Amino acid sequence: MDTKSFASAIEQICEEKGISKEKVLETIEMALAAAYKKEYNRKGQNIRIDFDLKTGAMKAFQVKLVVDESMLKPEIDEETEIKEEETEDEEKKIRFSAEKHIMLEDVKQPKAKKNQKKPGDEVEFKLEIDREFGRIAAQTAKQVIIQRIREAEREAVFEEYKEKVGQIVSGIIQRIESNNIFFDIGKATGVLFPEEQIPQEHYRIGQRLRLYITDVQKDSRGSIINLSRAHPKMVSQLFTLEVPEIAAETVEIKSIAREPGSRSKIAVYSTEERVDPIGSMIGQKGTRVQAVINELAGEKIDIVEWSDDPKKFISASLSPAKVLDVKIDGKKNQAEVTVPEDQLSLAIGIKGQNVRLAAKLTSWKIDIMAQKADGKKEKAKIESEEKKPKKKKKITKKKEEKPKKKTVKKKTETKKKETKKKAETKKKKD
Repeated sequence: MDTKSFASAIEQICEEKGISKEKVLETIEMALAAAYKKEYNRKGQNIRIDFDLKTGAMKAFQVKLVVDESMLKPEIDEETEIKEEETEDEEKKIRFSAEKHIMLEDVKQPKAKKNQKKPGDEVEFKLEIDREFGRIAAQTAKQVIIQRIREAEREAVFEEYKEKVGQIVSGIIQRIESNNIFFDIGKATGVLFPEEQIPQEHYRIGQRLRLYITDVQKDSRGSIINLSRAHPKMVSQLFTLEVPEIAAETVEIKSIAREPGSRSKIAVYSTEERVDPIGSMIGQKGTRVQAVINELAGEKIDIVEWSDDPKKFISASLSPAKVLDVKIDGKKNQAEVTVPEDQLSLAIGIKGQNVRLAAKLTSWKIDIMAQKADGKKEKAKIESEEKKPKKKKKITKKKEEKPKKKTVKKKTETKKKETKKKAETKKKKD
């Protein structure tokens, strides 16, 4: 046996599959044990193989478990029937097998008390290897090696990507199946489900995108890696890649509110007085924030400064609108914000988006009050998006019902005309 080429082959497998050398040697020893069982007809026995990679030498051992009478289940006679259910202690007990077990009194104990065997220990008996393995035994060894290496590879991929949960990876679109998009993210394939996609974003095969890993699950075929483009933390992770101040922990992202594909609000805070948190996030001429916007398909991003004072934080969260006054009710967790009448549309936003995101960002219920020129205040009415589609459904139903009635009338009129014509033709014949 050429040990050098064998060792280089093992190293190559370790590099390609990302498996440790000890794991590969363990699989080889298990495969050799399976081949030994097949060749020497020792199916019911526990066989262990020690393989030396340097010399290529192989040693075989039969392993038996040391037991006593308290560990064994009682023998059941064919005539007697057991009516009582087995207890938990009886379920843990084992059925004695001469191939796998050995009684404590049959074990040859060494003189040193430290090395003496106890119930539950294992005893090894050396076996002879007097011939090479045949074709069938070699085939079984090959199957075991392939199977075990695949399992080890799946385990290595699972452990690798489990540590990457909450991080961003780069992926290329492999295929699209029923709105589920499959990405090649290196050693594994990730899935982007429809609910985790950015609305109105178009995907094509071969496109490279950045993705957020939400979860990793085990499967019989491998690891299922769930990806997201709509997760709020994806915005913070993208800024972490672009802004070195976040990695240096001089700037912190305190909270995020996001409506994927439309708009996001981020509250940032600086641990150092000299560092401007908003300026560091925007970058020179807006290069940093523009890189994130381009990655998120043109999604608008508002960056506000976080504050311990809820009044300051709530007024900042409603930017670009200017706030005149903020009244807070701590018991109801509600805030009443007064804005000038001309700033009302900015404060509310399109379909109430600005107020909604500000409420998510601050975790406060926000009511907008418009102050008129005469000093009077009026509560702003925010249209909810849920009511609009319901009205549309009612209109469409009415439109569909009307033509049905007309068609019925037309049919009755045509039938009457046909009957009149038939009656007239009969009279003429008569």
